[in-house]
Amino acid sequence: MIQFLLNQTLVSEESLDPNLTVLNYLRENKRRCGTKEGCASGDCGACTVTLGREENGEMVYETANSCLTFVSSLQGKQLITVEDLKQGDKLHPVQQAMVDCHASQCGFCTPGFVMSLFTLQKNSSGWQHKQAEQALAGNLCRCTGYRPIVDAARQACEKPQPDSFQQQAAVTAKRLSALKNDALQTLTQNGNICFVPKTVAQLASLLQDNPQAKLLAGGTDLALQVTQQYKALPVMIALEQVDELKVCQINPHEIVLGAGASLHRCYQLLVSEIPQFSAMLERFASLQVRHQGTLGGNIANGSPIGDTPPMLLALNASLELQQGAQIRRLPLKDFFLSYRKTALRQGEFIRAIVIPKVTGSQVFRAWKVSKRLEDDISAVFAAFLLETDEAGVVTEARLAFGGMAEIARRASYSEQQLLGQPLTLSTLEQACAALEQDFKPLSDFRASADYRLQVAKNLLRRFYASRSDELSLLEVSRYVS
Repeated sequence: MIQFLLNQTLVSEESLDPNLTVLNYLRENKRRCGTKEGCASGDCGACTVTLGREENGEMVYETANSCLTFVSSLQGKQLITVEDLKQGDKLHPVQQAMVDCHASQCGFCTPGFVMSLFTLQKNSSGWQHKQAEQALAGNLCRCTGYRPIVDAARQACEKPQPDSFQQQAAVTAKRLSALKNDALQTLTQNGNICFVPKTVAQLASLLQDNPQAKLLAGGTDLALQVTQQYKALPVMIALEQVDELKVCQINPHEIVLGAGASLHRCYQLLVSEIPQFSAMLERFASLQVRHQGTLGGNIANGSPIGDTPPMLLALNASLELQQGAQIRRLPLKDFFLSYRKTALRQGEFIRAIVIPKVTGSQVFRAWKVSKRLEDDISAVFAAFLLETDEAGVVTEARLAFGGMAEIARRASYSEQQLLGQPLTLSTLEQACAALEQDFKPLSDFRASADYRLQVAKNLLRRFYASRSDELSLLEVSRYVS
């Protein structure tokens, strides 16, 4: 059984197919049809809902793509849809702003925009254009145009007005807190089952007993097997309620990120520690996806075009892996074996990601090349870390790429051309040429093999230019690939 608040109504569900998405639950089970299905892949934002959770006695609100969110993820949360926003017989201020600014035409995308604006207003302390852009980047509109919608965001954030959610926040937080417990929960129907553990010990035991289970760590990628491929996932273990997997620590020499920490949480934590990493996470899908998706999930799926593995490889990260009560540490470079195949043993899961701190003598850069600047999959992702001594000789070189092979991996031949050599244009060109030995990329609908190889070389040249001040950091940041 799972329990959650549908706005302010306590809902207890004992029998639901765990493959059921929140979108279909709302439309088919609750007949709430304001939430729309546009793409069923988390790209358009028409299905956006707001999920509220209690944190230290306060309410925290985040957007989510309901088409990619399984119902088990609702446990202990408040689900808010566009139908819940009305204030008595009046529109909510964000809805009124959409009306005042003429920000809707056909209206199909409007509920999703409204929910993104509602959540933006809850998380802002005034108008900030960049914050609004990030909040709306995961919502697409094909007929109104975005200027009126941005105007509505400005109106809603510049003149926020009290609403029923603010008035009820303290009571809602207490009600959600009361739903928290350490008991293992399950959700089952149609022969499918989802376990909802609350502790790492429960998770470890469940995975040993059910080694065939799919780990639901955000589900923004896993859910596509249901929504796009129409496959059923018979056994899942949802990690959302395992708080131990979300613990993040900044230690004197390393950063430890819980595998269950959301990508948005990682973005917030790394802004001051590894700003280039955070900058790239701003381009990782949409805010809705970053709220749900986890760092551990992005690594464990073994995708050759994931955005975080190249950066973590360049940073010499390692993984804490747990199997039963046993914990081992494995360098990330040894984790990816072949396409979608990893070194995880049966019944083993990622517990944490450990990143050595970037020192003052090291230079770290990362770039993503994609057809769109926002919310797009990489054609090539490059991450570089170099260290030189006082004489300018390269003492450490880690060059990692995504989209260039069947796995994300380092360019070992290219690295050898740099190690022990002064960082000059001549040595750099030797390293660029060596990339042809490191990679034989494929051609697909995102890019040709020749294009990928040329881009990889150019990104290495770009790194040299940025490091040698031939390009300012500001100019580098303006490159749009």
